[in-house]
This record gives sequence, structure tokens and C-alpha cells, in this order.
Amino acid sequence: MTLETLAVCPACGSQNFLDFIQCKDYTVSHESFHVKRCGTCGLCATCPRPTTENAAAYYESTDYISHSSGAKSLMDRVYVLARHFTLAWKYSLVKSTANHRSLLDVGCGTGDFLAFAKAKGLTTFGTEPSAKARAVAQKKDVNVVNSIASLPTQTFDVITLWHVLEHIYDLPGTLDKLKERLNEHGTIFIAVPNYESPDAMHYKNTWAAYDVPRHVWHFSKNGMHSLLGNASLSVKKIVPMKLDAYYVSLLSEKYKADGKFTPAVAIRGLYNGWKSNLLAKREKNYSSLIYVVTK
Repeated sequence: MTLETLAVCPACGSQNFLDFIQCKDYTVSHESFHVKRCGTCGLCATCPRPTTENAAAYYESTDYISHSSGAKSLMDRVYVLARHFTLAWKYSLVKSTANHRSLLDVGCGTGDFLAFAKAKGLTTFGTEPSAKARAVAQKKDVNVVNSIASLPTQTFDVITLWHVLEHIYDLPGTLDKLKERLNEHGTIFIAVPNYESPDAMHYKNTWAAYDVPRHVWHFSKNGMHSLLGNASLSVKKIVPMKLDAYYVSLLSEKYKADGKFTPAVAIRGLYNGWKSNLLAKREKNYSSLIYVVTK
């Protein structure tokens, strides 16, 4: 498989990349990948990484649940349950910022959030590069296309990226496109894992949210502020996703147990998820963070 290296940090322009951690792809290839950290702003990158042409091969697995509507394993059922639980919470967060009427969900997967928002009366569109996930989404009577470039010519009150930015190769170009699609007083919601969280520190290279090589970027608060500031976007507030600590810890424990999900694994995962949220309070370094962003 052809891999490519990264020379310049897209967040700050630095060429000062340092070795950070080496992680395994537990989902598809079982290969190991290096993660490097920008010594200036802290943005991390999977480097070397698959090229855009061959990246799709690392998503082709029945274990990649976010592109599927089914739930075959117990962990899949946990994921689907958590996804269902967070739909209303995400929607209430979006609605709390302003009286929004139109929404674009970038990387919408199987379209659950789009369908939920549409049922609440919003005009919705989604983008999803996976043909498999897009086909599932379109059965829910929502408008989904393969890319931002394929959208109708219009702007949106709200743009959401729920755990999507870490997958996108061209960060500056994508953020510029999102700004073009955002209404003057609109809001972007960007949810990403936080590698400075207590659960990330605890699990180290078995932390499930590294998810190499599908995650080509790995974010800290400083790295995100640098990236968004460089794109002339302003962070209005940061919202924790506390449920993520439990799911990520459960999955990390499963990785440590060679793929076995036993009662002991579940207990350790739930305990470490709870502990992560407890320890995260002081610095607000939760397992995943939502950045509420405006122009």
C-alpha cells in the first residue's frame, strides 16, 4: 500500500514534526502507523498515511459501524444505542445557538442526524463520500450527495461535522469551502477526539480514538485553536461529549483484550470512562470536544 508523508503543518505552517506515538489499526488492516506531533501548535498527524486514492480500503470492514445501520456485535449495539441517545442532545445543542432553519451535515454517514433534524422541520442536506453509507442514508428520505462541491448553490445556517474533521485530508481547503457555505451569522459545530484527555493518556497507543489510519489528524485544544484561527474562524465555546469517554474506553479495553469483550472488559471500560470525565473537569480536556465556531 502506497503511503505519503506530511511536510508542513496545516494549522500553523511549521515543518517541526516530532515523533509522538505508534498505533495499530485494530479495525481493518492490523498494520501499525506512526503519529507525529507539530512541535509548534500540537496538531498531530498520522504520518506516513495512505494516499487519498487508497484510503477507502481502510474503511471496508463490517467492523466499521459508522458506515452501517446494522449492529452485529455487542460493541456495535453499544455504539448504535449511544448514537440514538445523542441525536436529540446534538439537535438541542444546535437549536440553542439561534433559530436555525437550514442545516448541512458534512460526513453524515447513514443519515441519522439529518433525518432527526428534518423531522424537526429543518431544511437539511448532507455529504457522505462512502457510497455504502450514502445509500443507507438516502433510504431515510434525506438529501445526501458525495461532496460539498456536489451540493446545490446555497448557504446554510448550521454546518455540522460530527467526528469527521479527523478524516479529512485537506483541512485548510475544506474549512474554506465550509466558510463559503455558511450564512453570515451561521454556526459550525465540529466534534473531534481530544488526545490530551485522561482516557487518551491512560490507554496510550491502544486508545481507540486514534483509529489509524482512518483518522489522519489528531487534535488538542491548542491545535484546534491554531487550525481554526488560521482559517479566520472564531471559537465561541467548547462543549464536552462526555458519553464518548465511556464508548472509547470500552473499545480500548476490547483492543487490550485481543478483541474479546467480556464482563471484566466492560467493567474496566465503564470505570475508566467515568474516571476520565471526573479528571477532565479541571482543564475541560474531555475525551471528545465540540467546537462551536463562527466566521
